[in-house]
Amino acid sequence: MLHGKKIIIGITGSIAAYKIIYLVRLLVKQEAEVKIIMTPAAKEFVAPIVLSTLSKNKVYIDLVEENSWANHVALGRWADVFLIAPLSCNTLAKMANGICDNLLLAVYLSATCPVVVAPAMDEDMWHHPTTKKNLDTIKKIGNSIIPVDNGELASGLFGEGRMAEPASIITYLIENFFRGTNLKNKKVLITAGPTYEPIDPVRFIGNHSSGKMGFAIAEQAYLQGADVTLVSGPTHEQLNYNSIKLIKVTTANEMYAACLKIFKHSDITIMSAAVADYQSKEISSKKVKKKQAEWDLKLKKTTDILFQLGKQKKKSQFLVGFALETENEIENAAQKLKNKNADAIILNSLNDTNSCFGFDTNKITILYKDGTTSIFELKNKQYVAKDIISFISDKIHEK
Repeated sequence: MLHGKKIIIGITGSIAAYKIIYLVRLLVKQEAEVKIIMTPAAKEFVAPIVLSTLSKNKVYIDLVEENSWANHVALGRWADVFLIAPLSCNTLAKMANGICDNLLLAVYLSATCPVVVAPAMDEDMWHHPTTKKNLDTIKKIGNSIIPVDNGELASGLFGEGRMAEPASIITYLIENFFRGTNLKNKKVLITAGPTYEPIDPVRFIGNHSSGKMGFAIAEQAYLQGADVTLVSGPTHEQLNYNSIKLIKVTTANEMYAACLKIFKHSDITIMSAAVADYQSKEISSKKVKKKQAEWDLKLKKTTDILFQLGKQKKKSQFLVGFALETENEIENAAQKLKNKNADAIILNSLNDTNSCFGFDTNKITILYKDGTTSIFELKNKQYVAKDIISFISDKIHEK
């Protein structure tokens, strides 16, 4: 998501500067181009040689070095985002009052790109009225402020004032500045994970779905600008973006009820959940004791959610289902595409090695309603999700 993005990081004199080493590493790993400016005080907390090595760029500190002028105007125009992290109380006060006594502040006052700050200071400094006034001032003139964390501080105290962690900073940058626009203004409904159908208070009918594929699809849709709602069965997966609305359910009936409310307002619906096909006909209110050598369970079909949504689908809506097959894969998936009135079916096969449930990788084939078939190689599920969202986006924009 950060491939080719140009980010300047301004480091000020704070003990939290050590975190920037890891932040730079993460940004470069995501293929961002990073340049770093340090205040003279920041050199006391982190070595410029470490940052230049990780960023693969010269670290800028002084306005003039060896009779050479650091062009603060060019730097201020180069970046897509200027991140000042950590932001010390001292630099904050200078920003709020337009003071320009070092290279970092000169670039700040020259910057034509968005400016984001990640404050770091002790709790008493953080809560001081002057600090609050200065934060309000820089916010009013258009700067963005990443919220501080609550935790252990350099003083040994616990409280507010910790700089946000590097991963949280990257998430903030992506959410606020680097999302795509292919699905902008589109409402997307996605289901994920298994459903658990109770037999008694401790037993259930379920499957091995981890929810990884659905969660990855939800995040990729969000990164392309969509307004995403994820309805998930029981899973250990966590979302990286708080703006994705997560609805947790347990049973097929609960998932169906949740989808029914959201579907009519959705532009795109992707049913990637592994919904149980059957549920117990009778549910015991108490744990069934192990008394008999055999136990016969009477089962009944759960609601076919994809089929029900397909019956309600409007021409303007795009509906995608998943098919997990073990034999006659293409034929069965094609039949499902037709029977469910879907626009596309994403086929998984249990015959593919390191694919489907429990793996971080997946191999898919997409069958489209016009009869075409697209085959994708085995990939990490994050990249599979990108392929799925790109396919859907292309088809939508063809209309």
